[in-house]
Amino acid sequence: MNDVSQAGSVTRDAVGIIDVVLEGGPVDLPADLRSRRVARAEEKIKVLHYGGYEHFERGAFPEAVGLPVVFRWTGRTRIAE
Repeated sequence: MNDVSQAGSVTRDAVGIIDVVLEGGPVDLPADLRSRRVARAEEKIKVLHYGGYEHFERGAFPEAVGLPVVFRWTGRTRIAE
């Protein structure tokens, strides 16, 4: 029987999480929204901002060890009313 502790599951979950930085987009997008942690598999991120969504996509550069992954701004959509 395998011993599965809670600490082990936390470690497994944390392996799939990466730090990212959002680059570009509106200059008034708050700094605290530009740094986040997301699942490693994420290719796109959208951020609610002033009645719309700012869209960011993962950059084409390979991940550097210890540095956040850069997601670049690709556009904005408005929320339909």
